[in-house]
Amino acid sequence: MKNLKIVWCSCFLLLSISLSAQTDSLYVEIDTTQVVVALNMISNNQALQPFYQKLSDLQSSKKGKINIVHLGDSHIQADLFSGMVRAKLQEQFGNAGRGFVFPYNLAKTNGSNDIRFSSNQSWESQRNIYPDNGNPVGLSGIALFTKATDFAIEIQVRNAAYAFNKLKLITPENKKLFEVALTSKTIKIESEIPKNILHTIKNGESLSVISEKYNVSISEIKRENGLKSTQIRAGKKLKIPSKEKAKKVVERSEFIPLETATHEGFHEFISDSLVKKIYIIPALEQTDFALNGLVLENNNPGIVYHSIGVNGAKCSDYSKYPLFFEQLSVLQPDLIIISLGTNESFDKLITADFNQQLLLMINSILDKNPAVAILVTTPPPSQFKRKFPNTFVADYSKQIVSQAEEKNYAVWDLFSNFGGLFGINQLAKEGLIGSDRVHYTKTGYERQGQLLTEALLESYNEFKIKVNE
Repeated sequence: MKNLKIVWCSCFLLLSISLSAQTDSLYVEIDTTQVVVALNMISNNQALQPFYQKLSDLQSSKKGKINIVHLGDSHIQADLFSGMVRAKLQEQFGNAGRGFVFPYNLAKTNGSNDIRFSSNQSWESQRNIYPDNGNPVGLSGIALFTKATDFAIEIQVRNAAYAFNKLKLITPENKKLFEVALTSKTIKIESEIPKNILHTIKNGESLSVISEKYNVSISEIKRENGLKSTQIRAGKKLKIPSKEKAKKVVERSEFIPLETATHEGFHEFISDSLVKKIYIIPALEQTDFALNGLVLENNNPGIVYHSIGVNGAKCSDYSKYPLFFEQLSVLQPDLIIISLGTNESFDKLITADFNQQLLLMINSILDKNPAVAILVTTPPPSQFKRKFPNTFVADYSKQIVSQAEEKNYAVWDLFSNFGGLFGINQLAKEGLIGSDRVHYTKTGYERQGQLLTEALLESYNEFKIKVNE
């Protein structure tokens, strides 16, 4: 049975609300004579029929992989919303791999905690929210690059469920910039250096006494310490030149590169056994290095759920970097979920402009992936200045839903399922939204993921019933 939620009810005939100071000029009229009921469902689900058919084939044959790509902003970068959907769908249809991952921490930002990245070098980065200045912003939405030639990136899988057999490396123009290695060995290099002697001057000692003790000349001691006379003071320290040698041991790690195959759009390493740790190292004769992302897969049939998010991102931020769309096809998506709109609303972008940017993004995706199914989630409720309802996302949501059939995409209405325009207080009581009334809590994002999964599965089951009638 579908989940029902009463999101707003009032005895007033009409409520007109001036929502902010005159500087914002926000105004909304809401007819509150009717109870608004949110159904947790997928609207225009016929747009997902090709995807559902692939799910059905996977479920019956237990063969093959289905790729889902979830695009968004901060809630997807942290992988809390998308991570819940991944876990639930893989539980039902099989875990075929963690999917797309990116070393967000090396770009000095947050990411998921199931894959850990570390490096011996600092990396430069640029998010897609900034103007294009030539840096290679691609599939991850964040450029990560360096000119260092002695780096190593360690990738460690912290969740054993995502150990992998296949690793795909995605780089600008598909250049072979990296090698991979499973292990490193420590090499010790021994050498001899002059032995350092430090002498503390005692009361009554002279340079002649000290020189005789260490069998060096007075002039050598003076030269080593920059002395212009033979006068010295007790308690001071003198460097004593020595002909003796001391052993010095230098340790360095050496990686043994493994074979990778070159394919259209990516380079791939395949292992006979599951891997939980691997190293990315420089390819020989390269001087500029840039990484657009990695894909982790295993040999099992099932779902590969890729999540790509950038803090603060808008539809237009993805669209201004053509490399993003060029590399998207590497993931071979069967379904793309778009979860954007919040950041546009805080830019006070009018609905017509938001819609134009959303459709431009969808068309750019379809241009490179014409057979992919598209699911758009409406942005969640939020407030301006922790007080005024965000009417922009309300209007965006209405527009997204109203044109779904015409534009041939499916919709999941997160805005309504999370209480709509005036649902914030209830969300706060349930601990689902943060104190800024914009970002959601971990529990809130996971609730979003759970509800989306339930809606998808119910819609999929309805599809199977119709097919079998």
